[in-house]
Amino acid sequence: MRKLIASFLAHRKQFVSLLVGVPSYEKYVDHMKNHHPDEPVKCRKEFFCEAQEERFNAKGGKISRCC
Repeated sequence: MRKLIASFLAHRKQFVSLLVGVPSYEKYVDHMKNHHPDEPVKCRKEFFCEAQEERFNAKGGKISRCC
């Protein structure tokens, strides 16, 4: 039972981020280091701002949602 709780707590940040539509900064950094080592890595703030811009301004500022 402790392992289950520890696993849940370790992944809660990732779960909440995906729930609200924010991609993982850590995965982004790993991807950049592995696939684009010559390019600079954005800071967390730049990454978050770009993710929000892509999510909410993708259709010219019109937010599309199911409800």
